[in-house]
Amino acid sequence: MDCNCSNLQLIPPSSSNAYELLLQALSQIPIHHYAIATAFAVLSFLYNFLEIHFFRDLFTGFSGSPVEFTYNSSSQIYDAIVSKCRILQARYSVTPWLSSPHLQTVFLNFFGNPPSFKYKRQLFTTSDGGTIALDWLTYSDVSDSDVHVDGVMKDDESTPIVVVIPGLTSDSSSAYLKHLAYNTAKHGWKVVISNHRGLGGVSITSDCFYNAGWTEDSRTVVNYVHKENPKAPLFLIGTSIGANILIKYLGEDGENIPVAGAVAVCSPWDLLIGDRFITRKRVQKFYDKALAIGLTGYAKLHQPHFTRLANWEGIEKSVSVRDFDNHATRIVGKYESVDTYYRRCSSSIYVPSVSIPLLCISALDDPLCTREAIPWDECRANKNVVLATIKHGGHLAFFEGITGSSLWWVRASNEFLDVLLASKYMHVQKKISPPNKLLDSAIDQGPYVNVTEDGMVAASNNEPTTDNEEEIHVKQDTHDDGHDKVREENKQDEFVTKMESGDSACISETASAHNPVPLDLIAPFKRYVGQLSRQNRWSIWLLVYIAINTSWPLVGSALHLVFGKRLSKGSGGLARR
Repeated sequence: MDCNCSNLQLIPPSSSNAYELLLQALSQIPIHHYAIATAFAVLSFLYNFLEIHFFRDLFTGFSGSPVEFTYNSSSQIYDAIVSKCRILQARYSVTPWLSSPHLQTVFLNFFGNPPSFKYKRQLFTTSDGGTIALDWLTYSDVSDSDVHVDGVMKDDESTPIVVVIPGLTSDSSSAYLKHLAYNTAKHGWKVVISNHRGLGGVSITSDCFYNAGWTEDSRTVVNYVHKENPKAPLFLIGTSIGANILIKYLGEDGENIPVAGAVAVCSPWDLLIGDRFITRKRVQKFYDKALAIGLTGYAKLHQPHFTRLANWEGIEKSVSVRDFDNHATRIVGKYESVDTYYRRCSSSIYVPSVSIPLLCISALDDPLCTREAIPWDECRANKNVVLATIKHGGHLAFFEGITGSSLWWVRASNEFLDVLLASKYMHVQKKISPPNKLLDSAIDQGPYVNVTEDGMVAASNNEPTTDNEEEIHVKQDTHDDGHDKVREENKQDEFVTKMESGDSACISETASAHNPVPLDLIAPFKRYVGQLSRQNRWSIWLLVYIAINTSWPLVGSALHLVFGKRLSKGSGGLARR
């Protein structure tokens, strides 16, 4: 028996038998266990792909994250304004079931929980024939009474006004703008949404289109609102691309702006960096595709204009924002390349020139506007700028509360402007002569020009137009523009226009209705000499003195040659005598 057992050998099973045994073992596992494992794997993937931070918030008791500030150490705007804002100094806690920048951003665009109300629309016609829809909302539109907000009569001529510049393809019907308009009006202020050209249900009526650096419409609307409400403090709020336009506008105009303060929310800052970021990951490419669909939809609404002025075939095939900018924005705006457009229209280079109180709010997890583009050093160097960054918030979302019925940045912006209004740090416009347009490198500022039948380049008609009798439709009065008032003091410089290649986004080729005035290239230099002589009456004589001294060697040499020959001839005649 022992001998027989010692002669037995173990035969290893074949590979096919091993797999059969494994399948038999797996088949014994209940099917719902597989469902649980699959669901766990999918949820784990989505948790990381969508950058969800629910469990991290849960472990901290949903206490939220503090607001980080970047500002100049001697900034009075932070010390006197921001430090007194309770909302900014507290912590922001995201809505628990929206603990993801992507969930917040998508929910805002598809749902958003916007309040219900109706705007009062005003159609504004610009000097080039363009139409801008201004949607107004006041306290009386969201309340049953015109009185009793802090004991002050509302909707009067001294009620503060907030002009809002929307984001890319957004208009007054967007959920986040409804949140902003409603809460600001409920606070007792007037709000006007300055819709971009071709948006808000309004047709494009000129050859000018808005882009990320087009500041002329914002400048025109601000000056018009200020002219119509001279006693009302005027504030600006820009969102996304509107924030980029806002900062660029503030940097271009400096002190010469009738705005008391401003807030920029989720600005892209550097469009070139943003272009690289939005194509980096798969989730960002989703936003890129969605924005491209919105832009092509905007182009289809105004197809006759885009067909005539841009590459319509390329627009139809655009699958990214860059594609659309290459086939439409670059061509209409007369930029050499898409990167040139991005560089010139980025607001980050204008931050050092901002001269009014400006609060900038950005989320570090913004899926559209990357933190890499934030100009930290520039914001820290400017005493007028305070940068507030929050760890979470998404793009223009910042939902708060269990129900997600309110946006944190809306309340923070209103509080900042409210504290600023009650302080002594509101900006007061200082009218100074605009820089020489021929030498200025800023772009997209106009003015418009006409090319007459004989080829003469002349300024477009600047004579004032009469307002339409209907209150909802007005035309731009160019002489009431803040910059035009300055130009009236210097008539010789009135028709200087910027004709640098790529800088004129709108050129009218129709003949002027009035006699054209030729472009005076000498006028700017005359103006500077005149300013110099007015500032110091001895300056002109100093220039004369310098001119004589520097040119005297040449004059002396010429006189020596002329009179030297005559003297030599005279001396020769005397010798012969």
